[in-house]
Amino acid sequence: MNGYAVSRASLSHEEKLSLIDDRSLSDVESESARIELEGRFSTIQWAATAKSYCNSLRLSSWSSMILKTGIFLLPSFIQQRCTRERFRTEKLHPTAYLDGMRGLAALFVFFCHYFYTAFKIAEGWGHDGVNHEIWRLPFVRLLYSGPSMVCIFFVISGYALSLKPLKQTRSRSFDGFSKTMTSFVFRRFFRLYLPPLISTFGVLILLRLGVYEMTRDFASDRDYMHNVIEHHPVLEETLREQLRHWMGEMYNFVHIWGWEKFGGATGYDVHLWTIPVEFRCSMMLFLVMFGTARLRTGIRFLCVAVLMWFVLRSDKWEMFLFLWGMTLAELDLIRDAHEPSAAQTTSAPKPLLPLEKAPASAPETRKSRDFIWTLVSIPALYLMSEPDAGTDGNPGWVLLGTYIPEWFSDKYRYYQMIGSIMFVFCTARSVSWQRFFNSGFVQYFGRISYAIYLMHGPVTHTIGYLVEEWAYDLTGTEGSAYNYGAVLASLINIPLVIWAADVFWRAVDAPTVRFTKWLETKLSIED
Repeated sequence: MNGYAVSRASLSHEEKLSLIDDRSLSDVESESARIELEGRFSTIQWAATAKSYCNSLRLSSWSSMILKTGIFLLPSFIQQRCTRERFRTEKLHPTAYLDGMRGLAALFVFFCHYFYTAFKIAEGWGHDGVNHEIWRLPFVRLLYSGPSMVCIFFVISGYALSLKPLKQTRSRSFDGFSKTMTSFVFRRFFRLYLPPLISTFGVLILLRLGVYEMTRDFASDRDYMHNVIEHHPVLEETLREQLRHWMGEMYNFVHIWGWEKFGGATGYDVHLWTIPVEFRCSMMLFLVMFGTARLRTGIRFLCVAVLMWFVLRSDKWEMFLFLWGMTLAELDLIRDAHEPSAAQTTSAPKPLLPLEKAPASAPETRKSRDFIWTLVSIPALYLMSEPDAGTDGNPGWVLLGTYIPEWFSDKYRYYQMIGSIMFVFCTARSVSWQRFFNSGFVQYFGRISYAIYLMHGPVTHTIGYLVEEWAYDLTGTEGSAYNYGAVLASLINIPLVIWAADVFWRAVDAPTVRFTKWLETKLSIED
């Protein structure tokens, strides 16, 4: 989700905006984070740092290699503190808050997949007169509501992929629009599929080394798995059969010809079913943008509204969210949400007379608007809290459930879908929410979000299950002892997944983005 092989000097104002193209959001890093990544983790900087350490300690070449590897394996936030050259953090761009939102969404998806093997997290608070634990309450359950976070992914993806093309369309820069779209279409496949191809091949290697066999019995043991039993990757008899099996899975993974549920999901990591969905919806979104590029704004909105009705009535909720992301992006462009406000560039005129009453200050107006939009976001978060098991038997949801259309198959996604659209819309207008998502802690998860998505499955099924087995053997698996074991294991496994994602981000994710940009440059016709 990150680094790009373009020079800082060549970046236009639009390109400096976060999340403007297919390199962003639910699957990529913002431009500001790319610049930070190149500065922090450039080969020259790390080579110079490691070389200075090695020279001072008079170490051999092998020791130098071990030291550089050890430094690389440190989390990026520790590396930043340890390096002698501190890299100045770039100023966040107007849409950087969506990076943070996507990062927390990826983290909460991980929490969902981690805890649903131990606990029945799908039911809401008070379901059928039981399940009164506090963590089942609306708002609180968003911390592990994976389906709601997937809806957030898709809205943000539609926004990210549309923002720059729509800006070029609105400015009548059709030559630039054409170049942008051809670049997006070319790079989208590589951006989405290269990291999963590498991560699943890593699963294949671990399978052949016997690492997955160490946890195979645990993965299906009902003494430990009290709820969902996830598919454990299959070990074939020979390496040749394993490679053939992996290549067949990857062929099906590039699943663009069908829209069935979980189409293209791979047994090497069952969590990656959203990647083919992202690719299909991206291609459809590009087609919509091409088809509506020369239409007047009102006509484009009308066409997109008809398309949204059609895809929703066709039960394609994922495409509905992408189109809403496109709509939200254009609404933000219309209100100049990504441009410096006039109040920031010009001073307010002084009163003509000393006794003349001055108008209400801009800060007070902004505070009022911020309060209103933050308040409106609360119902959005409530709708996103729709229980994954459905609305039936859940206090506060029974009446709402009666309004879900019969033709909408994934009924538990209905209000999650509406709430995610509302929340992104409100956050774009709420300074408070943007300040939260722009905080350094949240932005860190935005940088490693795609890596979290790719790494949490393999890490959990290998080292994670070993840690869980140790924890449960220590605490027991009966009654409250089981809960203590789950909490104890999570204190180790959650940081472990974050560390693995941090390393994967720098070792695989960022280089694949740079490779894709380099490949496009080499294969494209020069102007």
